[in-house]
Parts: sequence; structure tokens; C-alpha cells
Amino acid sequence: MIVCSLGPDAPFYRALTPSWAHRPESGAGAALAGGRFNRPNVEARYLAATPEAALAEYQGESLLLPPATVATYQVTAEAVVDFTGGYNAEHWSPIWAEAYGNWKGMAFLGRGRAAVLGDRRSGARGGVFGDSLSVGAQSCVPLSRAVSRSRRSLPGAGL
Repeated sequence: MIVCSLGPDAPFYRALTPSWAHRPESGAGAALAGGRFNRPNVEARYLAATPEAALAEYQGESLLLPPATVATYQVTAEAVVDFTGGYNAEHWSPIWAEAYGNWKGMAFLGRGRAAVLGDRRSGARGGVFGDSLSVGAQSCVPLSRAVSRSRRSLPGAGL
């Protein structure tokens, strides 16, 4: 496993749905069903390195961008998994190969989930990985306990 640190106060961004905009500090939405790197009941914030990447991730494959509030987070964290180079069997255990596989299919078909960041035994405070929708961009998944401070931006700020 390759580990790095973030910060101090590295800026990352998140597009919040209207139903969660009143709780920008929360990772509870991700904890409801789990996600790519967090298991159910483990809070995490899926953040992007730029506001544009945050909006692209939020929009997904939809033709229209739904309403959102963009928030800026200042992240300072040690022991963050650096997955920006992708999976390499020389540096990673086999479970990490699933991180770039069909993780949604695995989760929704009941075949497990590639969510090792959410495991207490991994010791990870979060992870940094290549953004799937914005070529060359990076995303960050700090588990909620890893974000030291955050600042909420006004809707549309910084765009």
C-alpha cells in the first residue's frame, strides 16, 4: 500500500445535494448505503481537487446538472492511501484491484464492496485517487474523522 499525507489545509471541493446542503460537514449520506471506498455506516466525504471536477462527479452521466451547493474543504490528514497510480500488484494486495472494477455492480448484486478505506484495520484516514470523470483530475475520500476544517462556499463561488 502506498501512503501519503494531505495538507496542511489542501483545498478540495464537494457538490452537495439540496437535501444535504444544510450539513456540509456530514458524511452521513455516503454512510447510508456505502460507496466505492466506504462501507455502509462509515461516514466519508467524496471530494474533488477542483470545483469543476466536483460538479462533473455530481452530474455523473446525466445530461442535466441538478441543483447543487459547492463547498470547499480544507483537508489535513496523515496516512492517506495514494491510489493515483492505480492498481499495481507489486504494491497492493488483491482487494485493491476491485477498486477500479465494477464496484457498483458488486455492491448492488450482493457480491461485496471494494471499500477497504472504511475498514478500521486498514489504518487509512482516507484516500486519493484519479477522478473517473475528469481526465487528469484527482479526487479525495477522507473519512469524516480525517477532515480537520472545512469552509462552506456560497453557491457558485469559485466557478
